[in-house]
Amino acid sequence: MHQVWAVVVAAGGGRRFGRPKQFAHLGGRPVVEHSVAACRPAADGVVLVLPEGSTDQHYGADRVVAGGPTRSASVRRGLGAVPAEVSVVIVHDAARPLARPALFAAVLAALADGNAGAAICAVPVSDTLKRVAAGAVVGTVDRDGLVAVQTPQAFVAATLRRAHADDPDATDDAALVEALGVSVAVVPGDPRNLKLTTPEDLALAELLLGA
Repeated sequence: MHQVWAVVVAAGGGRRFGRPKQFAHLGGRPVVEHSVAACRPAADGVVLVLPEGSTDQHYGADRVVAGGPTRSASVRRGLGAVPAEVSVVIVHDAARPLARPALFAAVLAALADGNAGAAICAVPVSDTLKRVAAGAVVGTVDRDGLVAVQTPQAFVAATLRRAHADDPDATDDAALVEALGVSVAVVPGDPRNLKLTTPEDLALAELLLGA
């Protein structure tokens, strides 16, 4: 039977936020609870990856595991808790609690076309990009064709497991799949799918949640 499970990555320490942002409250609930709930319409099960020593609560997930020292290590631990028979795995960052059901549906639909081993959502880069070294501009980056990548990201489960087989590290799982030479489909992201990085982002998310 075709099954979809989600891995919600929530094992970070929140260095730039000043505290573990996944446990901050948004609309009266922990951020991580919003992120798990966002996966529910698309997934048959959810694995939540939390920091060591914080796995006593499930926040609505089916399974909870402790994360590793890096994001990729945490995804691998979450992937290890996904049942072997599952055919599609969604990876979603807890720092994006406002992801809408349409985004999950879009990456799953792109994956279902059968032409790619992964599907991601992304928004075009609108700002001018500069390369800086030692406090000075050393070049301007051509933004044509550049996008800012979001989660959720959807993967053929066997492909994602293969991408993680040798314990590699990357800022997102799509990069690991790309390294295999496997095609990654891209669908439009959502500007409202805010990533919480600073306390100011949490304040903006409160406004967006009530909009």
